[in-house]
Amino acid sequence: MSNLELPVLGQDDASACCSPMVRESLGEETAADLAKMFKALSDPVRLRLLSLIASHEGGEACVCDLTGPFDVSQPTISHHLKVLREAGLVGSERRGTWVYYWVLPAALARLSALLQAPADNTAGSAR
Repeated sequence: MSNLELPVLGQDDASACCSPMVRESLGEETAADLAKMFKALSDPVRLRLLSLIASHEGGEACVCDLTGPFDVSQPTISHHLKVLREAGLVGSERRGTWVYYWVLPAALARLSALLQAPADNTAGSAR
């Protein structure tokens, strides 16, 4: 298997994808794409999995390292990892018998850019 990374089109520049919601409203297609990401993160197990992968030494984690901290079966962990992968939040690669996962920085940048609040937003601070 090749170690070459394939670029994911449309995720090269987070600012090209999304302006913060406070500056411009979302288009239908962009909203649907981002909703998939947020929906994937709405499950506590998936949110913890993403955190474990991101904080793992070297920035990637073997699936064998991700099953211990949870009180769910290995097939359930695999399902949650598949959801994260299909939402575009993590990448993966099979190496021998194990699959390794890493967080896709461009995906986190998209979510971060969308939720960014302006520094001088005083109108909403009193609420």
